[in-house]
Amino acid sequence: MPVIASTQGPGRSGLAVNGTASRKSHTRADIALRGVYEISKILAVPSGRLEVTLGNVLTLLSSFLDMNHGLIMLVDEHGNPANVVGIGWSEELAQEWSGQVPEQAVCQIIATEMPVVVHNMDNSPLFDGWHGQEAPSPDVRRSFIGVPIKVDKRVAGALTIEQDWDESTTYHAADEDVRFLTMVANLIGQTIALMELVRRDRERLLDRQRLLEKVISESAERDSGGKTRGIVGSSPALNSALQQIRLAARSKSTVLLRGESGTGKELFAHALHDNSQRRKQPFVKLNCAALPESVLESELFGHEKGAFTGAVNQRKGRFEMADGGTLFLDEIGDISPAFQAKLLRVLQEGEFERVGGTRTIKVDVRLVCATNRNLEEAVKQGEFRADLYYRINVVSIQLPPLRNRREDIAELAFEFLRRFDQENDTTHELADSALTILEQCNFPGNVRELENCIRRTATMALDARISDNDLACQHNECLSAKLWNSSISAPLPVFQPMAEPEVQQAERDLLTRRAGDEAAPATEEGQGNTKIGKRELVDALERTGWVQAKAARLLNLTPRQIGYAIRKYGIEVKRI
Repeated sequence: MPVIASTQGPGRSGLAVNGTASRKSHTRADIALRGVYEISKILAVPSGRLEVTLGNVLTLLSSFLDMNHGLIMLVDEHGNPANVVGIGWSEELAQEWSGQVPEQAVCQIIATEMPVVVHNMDNSPLFDGWHGQEAPSPDVRRSFIGVPIKVDKRVAGALTIEQDWDESTTYHAADEDVRFLTMVANLIGQTIALMELVRRDRERLLDRQRLLEKVISESAERDSGGKTRGIVGSSPALNSALQQIRLAARSKSTVLLRGESGTGKELFAHALHDNSQRRKQPFVKLNCAALPESVLESELFGHEKGAFTGAVNQRKGRFEMADGGTLFLDEIGDISPAFQAKLLRVLQEGEFERVGGTRTIKVDVRLVCATNRNLEEAVKQGEFRADLYYRINVVSIQLPPLRNRREDIAELAFEFLRRFDQENDTTHELADSALTILEQCNFPGNVRELENCIRRTATMALDARISDNDLACQHNECLSAKLWNSSISAPLPVFQPMAEPEVQQAERDLLTRRAGDEAAPATEEGQGNTKIGKRELVDALERTGWVQAKAARLLNLTPRQIGYAIRKYGIEVKRI
């Protein structure tokens, strides 16, 4: 039975629907049932944050009850306030709602684990010294109903509403409202319990993942025989970058890995950790661009229990997880200016506080950052703090793009094809003609684009042997040329595709010059009567950035005919 505070008197059921006709045609039980159904649909599809979902519940609740004001107050396991939610919840209004909570009434609900009904708040000692949103007019009486929100066997909060009454209202017993609110509170409690269960499972899975990564890392280190894990190639540009990694690994200095997207910055960060004295300690990574600022702070610094809604347990951040080891922060150039200031203090002092905590925590972390942005330009534009820039840019290592390590393309292609066959239980091999085409590409997406190309080609190939004809670029289906026009740190000196009228005009110009050219070799494949001169061949290759397939299309020939003519004239193919 509910705890009735204040003097005995009549009360009015707040269950209502719009319109006099609707009130007559629906029983109060039907209205309550429909209300519970609609609220359950909101709770079944969370909107991301629990506070937003609860705010939506209160909004819908106001359409089924003649309520003037409604709040949901959540507490932790010790009964301390954790959060207050009202209609249309937002971070800005959270503090304002906290000051409107009738603390004595809510404390009684939590302590007794029973509903509280107050017919006249002005005459109740539970509301002495409390001021709500606004004072009602003298001829209006305000009542209060509050019910506990239970999670398992504990009270996790309270659902409260206020109602205004005047002489025009029809009064009934308040039991119907209490039963309706109790059902809604039970649904809210079940939702909170489910979210807590999901969070505990997530924490457990993350712990297992970190343990598994550590075991795999130690196993790979034993089996690597001194080699760098995951990095394939032996080109001078790659060896130079690895040599810088090994030199930087000897100290504790912060390292900034710079390079275009797809150059393998995470692999180089792992190589730095594996070659350092911290190799047996944790290697923790975080992509700064993948999380909003509020979540990023909790991920890096951790949070205390009850720091915010859903923080049911204390949680360590990435800095604590990496204590004694290495922390890799990818996309460091994309964090907000406000968070840059928070990160700067950790780098300067080596200490921080968890979200919602007051205890200062000191850590010993080797920081490795990565970015594909021009941080110097960002500092000039005021988008990146200069003091933070100098903190992270102690040792700067530029990772080579794939176009500067073409000697590694073949080895990388074979490795990616091996992985594809292993994953899909297939067998493929790369023909020399396919490797020749791959080695001529600029790959603006670098190693990631090459892997994508190999996987796409192996997936769509008709035979086990992949030839040049299986590559998308041979059928004008490769879209990487669009990336060549994008802004990257080292602009690609590549061919810009001509518009169709320009191509047609170029063809006419070449045909006109053929009459005066030197003798040309006959082409193959039954087209012996087709001649091509050395000068027009070189001109077509220069127009197409020395891509033979494109030059062949420009001259209306086949790639084999172009290759034959190049060998005949002894033309040295340029690699741009």
